[in-house]
Amino acid sequence: MIVEEERDLTGLRVVVTGAGRDTGRTLATALAERGAHVFVSARDPAAAERTAEAIARGGVGTAEPFRCDLADHVSVRGFAASLAARTDRVDVLVNNAAAYLSVPDLDGVDDDAIAATIGATATGTVLLTKHVLPLLRASARPDIVNLVSACGEVGHHRSAAHPAYYAAKHAQAGFAEILSHRLRPEGIRVISLFPPDFVQDGPRAADGPLTARSVVECALFAIGQPRDCFIREFRFEQHRPRDGSSVADE
Repeated sequence: MIVEEERDLTGLRVVVTGAGRDTGRTLATALAERGAHVFVSARDPAAAERTAEAIARGGVGTAEPFRCDLADHVSVRGFAASLAARTDRVDVLVNNAAAYLSVPDLDGVDDDAIAATIGATATGTVLLTKHVLPLLRASARPDIVNLVSACGEVGHHRSAAHPAYYAAKHAQAGFAEILSHRLRPEGIRVISLFPPDFVQDGPRAADGPLTARSVVECALFAIGQPRDCFIREFRFEQHRPRDGSSVADE
């Protein structure tokens, strides 16, 4: 019975960035399945609309789609303003969106791609959190959830991601750490997840790679805990296939 109460998010107002596909869409859908009203954002407004429509078909929680390009400061401020016009509070902000570069060589992409990766993933996350913070402060149970990545861990070198992605994720990790320390006196929980290489779908077996659904359920678990429980971080073991190879981050 206690578990069911913790899983019930009815009435919560939740913002999910990068919710147009993959892990972000899984997050938004899972939150809605537990009764939340989800403000779905994506760089592609059509993708945000598709997620919101899928949530509507589920018939439990509700959703509204928004465009938000974290690499565009004007877009970030516009999204935050739209939220303020639609709601008097935000209970959960999920910083999921990130610009991923799969080219491992520093000189393998042009300057604009590097700037966009760091700008969207690091600067965009900081700016959106800043502008949504007044709405979080208006909540009786505010949480900030950051989907960071093992690429943000000191000493991690097992992903084939571009160095700019590593730099952006280290920036996110540092931001989350200081934010957790400074916002805790206000009762705002900052929850960060550092998943290693993972796949969107899979058997969820002990000998298989981490799946997006398992990452999402860690976030849901932390959000559902009583307010005296501050879970700051989730760290995961790196999957090691029998042949010694690894799977790529998604």
